[in-house]
Amino acid sequence: MRRLWASCAAAVVMAAGSVSAQDMTQDNPVVVELYTSQGCSSCPPADALMTELAGRDDVIALALHVDYWDYIGWKDSFASPDYTNRQRGYARASGHRTIYTPQMIVGGVDHVVGFKPMKLADLIDTHQEAEPAVDLQLSREGDTLTIRAEGMTPLPASILVQLVRYLPESTVEIRKGENAGRTITYANIVNDWEMISGWDGTGVLELTAEVSGPEPLVVILQEAGHGAILAATRLR
Repeated sequence: MRRLWASCAAAVVMAAGSVSAQDMTQDNPVVVELYTSQGCSSCPPADALMTELAGRDDVIALALHVDYWDYIGWKDSFASPDYTNRQRGYARASGHRTIYTPQMIVGGVDHVVGFKPMKLADLIDTHQEAEPAVDLQLSREGDTLTIRAEGMTPLPASILVQLVRYLPESTVEIRKGENAGRTITYANIVNDWEMISGWDGTGVLELTAEVSGPEPLVVILQEAGHGAILAATRLR
């Protein structure tokens, strides 16, 4: 099983081709959100796969830890009800009545429940092949982040401009619950997800936001109502 997992993970990491992640440049990276929990016994393989995805420049991998497994004996140190609510919003938007861990959402629209690395690789490929909808540029000077966006195709009339901060890596010793006794390393752990502006998709969007601290940041433009992610880019 371990050898099979390693082969599947390698397939996802190399899905973009034979060029290494360090050599790739990508103007339109694919956002992959993982909904996970330290208290979920099915999540460690997906958590490990996120560590592999975090090394790719053509993917923005974001781990959102939910709080609905905290009651079974271990409180997830990264969990937030905000991330649980975001996952529920995706479920409502897609007509689903139940949420799961692990679950990956690709580009805001495609859902992968459970550990399915080959399906994930195919979805990443599909999103990479799509024509970019928005030219999104970021720059940072001190504590000021400047965002500039311009539509390259007709856009929805209601777009959310979201600022995400994440912790690149942390290792946790889990002492109780379903994963008791395991030490797990997590990657790209979201610790803040903020809606900073709206945009009607017309003209050129130019705005600034105050940021602090050394953590990487991501700006995501997403159709309102938990719709498609139209553009995303990051500063590490």
